[in-house]
Amino acid sequence: MPFNLKRALWLWAGTLAMALLVIVPMTGLVRASLMLAVLGGVGLARMRIGKRARRQRQALLIADQQSLPPPSWRYPVVLVCGDGLRGLFGAIPADQVALRVTAHGCYVRVTCLESLPQLIGTLISLRPDWGRQLSVMFVVNAQQQVDGERLAGRVRVLRHQLMRARKGGIALPLMLTSYLHAGPGVGPWFSWQAGQALPDVHDGAACVGVQQWQAQAADTATRATRLQASVQLNSAAAWLAQTVLPELAGPVALSAVTFVSVMPQVMAGNLWQRWLHDRVAVADQRSPAACASATLPFPDPLLAQLPSDNRASPKRRAGLIALWLLMAAAGLALLSSAWQNTLLARQVSDDMRRYFSIQATDHDHRQQALDVLRGDASRLDSYYRHGAPLSLGFGLYRGESLRAPLWAAIAGHRQPQQPGSTVRLDSLSLFASGSAQLKPESAKVLINALVGIKAQPGWLIVIAGHTDGTGSAEHNLQLSRARAAAVRHWMGQMGDIPDSCFAVQGFGASRPVANNDSESGRQANRRVEIRLVPDVGACLLPTAGAGRQPSPHNAAIKH
Repeated sequence: MPFNLKRALWLWAGTLAMALLVIVPMTGLVRASLMLAVLGGVGLARMRIGKRARRQRQALLIADQQSLPPPSWRYPVVLVCGDGLRGLFGAIPADQVALRVTAHGCYVRVTCLESLPQLIGTLISLRPDWGRQLSVMFVVNAQQQVDGERLAGRVRVLRHQLMRARKGGIALPLMLTSYLHAGPGVGPWFSWQAGQALPDVHDGAACVGVQQWQAQAADTATRATRLQASVQLNSAAAWLAQTVLPELAGPVALSAVTFVSVMPQVMAGNLWQRWLHDRVAVADQRSPAACASATLPFPDPLLAQLPSDNRASPKRRAGLIALWLLMAAAGLALLSSAWQNTLLARQVSDDMRRYFSIQATDHDHRQQALDVLRGDASRLDSYYRHGAPLSLGFGLYRGESLRAPLWAAIAGHRQPQQPGSTVRLDSLSLFASGSAQLKPESAKVLINALVGIKAQPGWLIVIAGHTDGTGSAEHNLQLSRARAAAVRHWMGQMGDIPDSCFAVQGFGASRPVANNDSESGRQANRRVEIRLVPDVGACLLPTAGAGRQPSPHNAAIKH
């Protein structure tokens, strides 16, 4: 993949990572640390990609001051490696890139098989759109090989380097070619595609089957020459199939053989001579014509036979990778939002369950649970007014369905009712000495005293009578009870309150509030106390209109 696309993908991945860090809830320190790590990682990756691109551009030193074809070049670009490189490209130093551009393609010399992936990366960095035009041409000349094991090792190295280069997403179809010495006048290219039984013959612009090519011979001499070429061709194809193809252990897009009249270099006792001897038991004693300056033809007629790369272009592949990164980031954001919404629903539901599980009489814990509910309600109200945050968004927000029951729970809360303050009345202002009969003027005292009592529906009204220490204990006890009962009777008549709402107590002189030895102390002890006791449901008060109209005293009690 071109370096500029790699840099763009790293930048895109960093942007998505930053967006996720904003969406996913976390503490400020952790978020800031991760953001710095993402920025540093993206910057480091882009810097390393840039250095590698510059290093590869500087390493591409093309001989003879040639330059690569323009980026708009759409013909095949063939990387040539193996035998016969001098006959194809001439005597060019190995540290320079040899380039030959023909009417049908561009050929680039690869002097060292180990440098094949690096050279491909350099070409892609300089010409990003060439990825689908690249192919590899491996030349194996049997007449230049004397060591079969060494040849097998070179083929295995080629296979490994092709695997490395193809990991970058480039198809790199392989064309296996071979040059053989033959008589003059025989120079077409013979090619087999994968799975093809009989070769095709490329003679100039024409392409015909080998049988048709033989039938087209104009005279007996030409027919004999072509028949001889067919025999040699079958031998060459058999040698390639037995010696080279097993070591490649992979598909070969095209195999090609051509015959030349002069070879740049021929080794004595080469593999081709041994092959013929083993096959026909006759040694070929002819010495092929060899010339160090001989040139070999490029397989221009075969370039159109190379399979086209139907895979996505580098830009499209980068676009697909960017799309996958976006989908992965969106998936993580959705998972995070779903999890955060689940936590929100669980938290609010647990807070409401905890509130309702607390007894109404446990005022302190119930008030604490209510404060938590109010905090939850304030949070949900803020989301309702200003919108849910991104960590809860993406259409997964569940807080709105919790807001109504949450506020209903808060609205249904009742503050704990505190008992009204005790109203203490002087017995002599209500009764005559030693009597339990209310004085006529006691109504005003009772009404004024009851103003400070905050009566609550259903609460008990406790009326307790007390005396001083004068007289017998039995008489004082009965007198205190009788006076409390008299006050109860008056309140029941005036307020239309059922008797079940009252509790009458008489304590005599058993609960003094002052010393009975003095007159002022005895006067303080002679008293009637009225207080409200929280006991919800102890009695049912009549509604206004269910009997007679409530009196002013009744209104004062219910206020």
